[in-house]
This record gives sequence, C-alpha cells and structure tokens, in this order.
Amino acid sequence: MAKHLAQIIILGAQVVGRAFTRALKQEFAASQAAAKRAGGGRAGAEKAATNIRLGMSIEEAKQILNLDKVDAEKLEKSYEHLFSVNDKSKGGSFYLQSKVVRAKERLDEEIKVAQATGKPKETSSQSSDQT
Repeated sequence: MAKHLAQIIILGAQVVGRAFTRALKQEFAASQAAAKRAGGGRAGAEKAATNIRLGMSIEEAKQILNLDKVDAEKLEKSYEHLFSVNDKSKGGSFYLQSKVVRAKERLDEEIKVAQATGKPKETSSQSSDQT
C-alpha cells in the first residue's frame, strides 16, 4: 500500500512540475512577444513594462480619450470633458470615469518620457514604418 501511495505522489509531482514548466515557458514567450510588439530591444521592454505597470497601452489610452496624436492641450481638454460627462453624480459610470483617469495617466507618462529624452516620440496612431 505504501509503495502505491509513493508512486501516486511521485506521479502527481511530475505532472505538476511539467505543468509549471510549461506555464513558465508560455509566460516567457508572451513577455518576449509583448516586448517585440512594443518596439523590441531595451526600449520595447521598457515600453511593455510601462504598459503593464499602468495597465494599458498608448493605443488603448488614445482610443479611450478619442485622440489621434498625443498633444498635451487636446489631452487635457478631452480628459476634462470625459471625466465630467462620466461623473457618477450626473448619472455617469464610475468605471468609465476610472478608465479615463488611467488613460490620462498613461499618456501623461508618455509625454513626460518624451520631454525627458528631448525628442518627440512617434505618438500618432500609425507608425512611420507602415506604408
């Protein structure tokens, strides 16, 4: 009886170990793919990390705030309008209001990075290498 119990425990540990290894490989591949989509290399990895930290990509943030390009003035105007429209006291949605806030935070971060590097980043909805 003890022999069979030990075999079951060993077999179970092997199955769990394989599943864990497979999950790690999938997670590593997904993070590599995200970094590649974000531009590859160190800059792509930083951009992917920022997307994860702030919870959304630049493209999603621009969609939420209905912007084609990241412009500080248009960003502020769109943010103010959407934030006030979705105010819960006016019958709006707290969820949508929080998405608007997160989108503004993401685009503010992108503006801050662009100003820190001293060069404008490609912030339009179409990349220059897509023709």
